[in-house]
Amino acid sequence: MPAFEPQDPEFRARIVASFKRQTAMASLGITLERVEAGEVELAMPYNAAFTQQHGFIHAGIMATALDSACGYAGFTLMPAEAAVLTIEFKINLLAPAKGERFTFHGRVIKPGRTITVCEGQAFAHEGAVSKLVVTMSATLMTLIGREGVSS
Repeated sequence: MPAFEPQDPEFRARIVASFKRQTAMASLGITLERVEAGEVELAMPYNAAFTQQHGFIHAGIMATALDSACGYAGFTLMPAEAAVLTIEFKINLLAPAKGERFTFHGRVIKPGRTITVCEGQAFAHEGAVSKLVVTMSATLMTLIGREGVSS
């Protein structure tokens, strides 16, 4: 993977501050674990409140977490005055989301001035065993100067 150069030298602080305002992530118990230029990792413990009828974490929860992981990965490379919005994503549910905890990795594939393409991977962890359970392809838009939308 190529090394990306962030446009904002303070990108980590901007990501942390933005993530703290995400009440959806806090409600789901999702934490920000790692922030690098073009990459973000989130984590979530198992919570029975977020399962579907078979006891697996619901696909909508997995998609929500991966959307944020990809969005923040892209946001790391955007200018300081930018905001980010997802404009499209596709998920592949590879295996049941069953585990003690979950990690969500977002990574930039191709940054752009307006459009950024990312990929995400969600892993279920049970003891020392990790299993890839969901993948995502996401397209993000960089917004600058848009009324009502700020970083």
